[in-house]
Amino acid sequence: MRQLVLVVVGVLAALTGIVWTLQGLGYVNGSFMTGATLWAVIGPVVALAGLAMIIAGLRGRRRAG
Repeated sequence: MRQLVLVVVGVLAALTGIVWTLQGLGYVNGSFMTGATLWAVIGPVVALAGLAMIIAGLRGRRRAG
């Protein structure tokens, strides 16, 4: 169960990070984040953290299964 939660939260974090990156770079409009360099930096960090959670969840699932 814990591994599934890690994978789901990781996917959500990765997708959020990608959206924040695109907003920071100005590719997605309609937010205060649009064109703000800060979000172009924070986005990839969050996306990488999400990928790490996905990997951790899948590795734990392989061991348990």
